[in-house]
Amino acid sequence: MDLLLLFQAFIMGIVEGLTEFLPVSSTGHLIVVGELLNFWTAEKRVVFEIAIQLGAILAICFEYRAKLIHVTAGLISRDASSIRFTRNVLVAFLPAAIIGFIAHDTIQNYLFNPLVVAFMLIFGGFVILWAERRTHQVSAEEVDDMSWLQALKVGFAQCFAMIPGTSRSGATIIGGLFFGLSRKTAAEFSFFLAIPTMLGATVLSVAKHRHEFLLADFPVIAVGFVMAFIVALLVVKALVRYVSKHDFTVFAWYRIGFGILILLTSWFGWVNWNA
Repeated sequence: MDLLLLFQAFIMGIVEGLTEFLPVSSTGHLIVVGELLNFWTAEKRVVFEIAIQLGAILAICFEYRAKLIHVTAGLISRDASSIRFTRNVLVAFLPAAIIGFIAHDTIQNYLFNPLVVAFMLIFGGFVILWAERRTHQVSAEEVDDMSWLQALKVGFAQCFAMIPGTSRSGATIIGGLFFGLSRKTAAEFSFFLAIPTMLGATVLSVAKHRHEFLLADFPVIAVGFVMAFIVALLVVKALVRYVSKHDFTVFAWYRIGFGILILLTSWFGWVNWNA
């Protein structure tokens, strides 16, 4: 087994775990880091990213296992709060599911490149700054306080994340702030919404790229999967603690700085992003 390839998978798994649930765009970072590392072929990289995203999803399921078990039991006993929670997640999931199914290939063919990522990182950074400087009216302090209309609005906000560099978590968290969610609620609902959204995207991608899965690739995928799970678990815990006392401004400046760095490396020819 190629040790360099395993080390690259290790790095990519860390990048996925660090960025999947922060408002900084995991897809954008994976595209940029994958290009810098010259990691695998484009086809292999797609398969790898599918697998390590699943690791990040499982981190959410593990961290919130008590809530998910409670909701499942509540659905069986027809508990009103569990039914409302499930309804809200499904309502928020539908817009991205429908639009993603229709436009997935077009978006992937034309927008998945580092320069699009750079522009969207910068644009998204300014949106976060705008969101944090406006008066924030909170009508849902906890996830269970959300209405179906708030959930639907967050679901439509999530659709913007189909453009790489936007950030799924960023779109849903900042969208949640605009629609009356507290920072903690916006972050936690983003986590819960990630479960059906990312599982759906994984199933769709696996169906399309199933011929790329080879037994010989398992060690590389396993390294990235395990690292994505471990790091995402740590990040989710840290983010919930962070947003209870801070806003998202630091992520806005990081996005803007990272986006400018990509553009500068392209402008001066330090990195040939068009290769």
